Amino acid sequence: MHYQPKQDLLNDRIILVTGASDGIGREAAMTYARYGATVILLGRNEEKLRQVASHINEETGHQPQWFILDLLTCRSEDCQQLAQRIAVNYPRLDGVLHNAGLLGDVCPMSEQNPQVWQDVIQVNVNATFMLTQALLPLLLKSDAGSLVFTSSSVGRQGRANWGAYAASKFATEGMMQVLADEYQQRLRVNCINPGGTRTAMRASAFPTEDPQKLKTPADIMPLYLWLMGDDSRRKTGMTFDAQPGRKPGISQ
Repeated sequence: MHYQPKQDLLNDRIILVTGASDGIGREAAMTYARYGATVILLGRNEEKLRQVASHINEETGHQPQWFILDLLTCRSEDCQQLAQRIAVNYPRLDGVLHNAGLLGDVCPMSEQNPQVWQDVIQVNVNATFMLTQALLPLLLKSDAGSLVFTSSSVGRQGRANWGAYAASKFATEGMMQVLADEYQQRLRVNCINPGGTRTAMRASAFPTEDPQKLKTPADIMPLYLWLMGDDSRRKTGMTFDAQPGRKPGISQ
């Protein structure tokens, strides 16, 4: 995406990023902060979150808060308590990026481990729903709220061996569409399909792939910025490709 945002694009915006300790989530949090946002980091690894917060502080002079939440084990009450803790420190949320995700087994349906399947659905669907439900009151206090989910090409067209992950991303697309319809006038709700990106999750899905042939998380940030800023204000209920025209599957 050829998008050149103004440096103050996200001034006075408060944006929460899940899965902020690694990969795309880490890059998004740092990018949002560079463009003026107050970022809130969410993840399960406190040391990694501390490092990201320190990096942002060094670069911008602002120290982000971070919160620990393990999406694999969290319950609705945990999400509600988290939202209450955030509300003590912040008047609203202007954006939420649901980036955290679990890949699960890449293998035929007949070989999918039922427990791993449940884990993928818990992280990618159930916890994402419960966290969204808890954060909605804060998002609705913004006059320009943007809620962004992470999808995948296998969330639109199922492909062999992508079992639980594909099912979870079809559910993500559906959840986005329902929320977009419910909050048409009050909140933007969209999905991003990042496409093949140089991350640890990608390497585990395609261990033989040459990572040098993949875009880095930094390369795909223009879309992440656009969806959080005012330039996308009328867009809702849509799925955007961070790498339009890229063929799904292993990079050749």
